[in-house]
Amino acid sequence: MYERKEEITVNISEEQTIIELSNCMQPFKSELYIQKVVQGSVYEINLKSLLGLINLQLSNGDYISVKAIGVDADNALSKVVNYLT
Repeated sequence: MYERKEEITVNISEEQTIIELSNCMQPFKSELYIQKVVQGSVYEINLKSLLGLINLQLSNGDYISVKAIGVDADNALSKVVNYLT
């Protein structure tokens, strides 16, 4: 199984929504995760989970780790990074 990981700082416009992010991740076969540290605790959510994304409350300036595992991990990771930065 192929895995890619990248650390980024979130920088999204007000027009971009979590629903759009979740929807554009659905076609990928890879599993996609975001890790974010909140008050010393590490939270990891599946990017295909709308509820998980809502609960994570991503904001501009958040430093996160994005991970993709699967056959199309490169393309999936690129799409997520481009969307969030």
